[in-house]
Amino acid sequence: MNDVLHFLLTAPAEPQVLDSVDTWWRRHLELSSRFTAPSDLALAGGFLADRLGFAFASGYHAALRRLFPELPADQPIALCATEPAGAHPNVIETRLADTSAGLRLSGNKTFVTLGTRAELLLVVASEGQDAQGRNRLRMVAVDAKRPGVRLSALPELSFVPEVPHAELILEDVAVAPEDVLPGDGYARYLKPFRTVEDCHVQLAMLGWLLQVGRRSGWPDDVREELLALAVMMRGLSQAEPSEAATHVALGGGLALTKRAVLERCEPLWASTDATTRERWARDRVLLGVAGKVRAKRLEAARQRIQDASEQGG
Repeated sequence: MNDVLHFLLTAPAEPQVLDSVDTWWRRHLELSSRFTAPSDLALAGGFLADRLGFAFASGYHAALRRLFPELPADQPIALCATEPAGAHPNVIETRLADTSAGLRLSGNKTFVTLGTRAELLLVVASEGQDAQGRNRLRMVAVDAKRPGVRLSALPELSFVPEVPHAELILEDVAVAPEDVLPGDGYARYLKPFRTVEDCHVQLAMLGWLLQVGRRSGWPDDVREELLALAVMMRGLSQAEPSEAATHVALGGGLALTKRAVLERCEPLWASTDATTRERWARDRVLLGVAGKVRAKRLEAARQRIQDASEQGG
């Protein structure tokens, strides 16, 4: 951990201009050889980003490295879950079918982050229903250039427009048995990813803010507070993401970070350069994305903690 803290405090705070997602990926890949822990990679990637969008991209990809450490580290990866009816496990219709010709994958994913740049796609698919009528989900790793895979770029978002998104169409895509990752696709991968992503995206944002604060001359106590929040979030990123206690602690951590960013840092943006200030005004919307889902997850975790307490632990 001392390595990444030293980096955040001493590395040059004038980031290279990242003019495309390809430039971002090359820089992210260079960092991954030094910072092997996903949390540290998120912090360092955020620090070297020249804008919040590319900091987010580093945090997102670091989250995938945390959850899927066995996958190739030198390939950009995208998680493909959201469908026309959403990403809830009950509405996943993409199908992994065992046919006479082998395993086949078919379906439609409507919103794939970094989809147009990804070389490997992690696709959430249903094998059918269990005895209780619930979707049996699996996670399938698919080469983005495999026959039957079609990715189409979506329009830029109004915030962090540098991060590309895509729609994915899968038409009878051949799947080898080893492409199907072990374990339940929802419990082992999709559900914990929401928590893992929150941690690593927050880390990347904090890394980026530390860089902005250093080059803009923000007060020492503000920068030290951001650094302390980064240390806290790094610890949470290494906790078991499926545990209720992790969600409760993360709820507090996210609240503290949001308060620091929106209150402590707010008056200081006037001291930053115009381009950074204008991008922040546009991209700060990112802080509220998935807020309702996050609130429901926190409430469910609180209830689980209460139930456990009433049962004597």
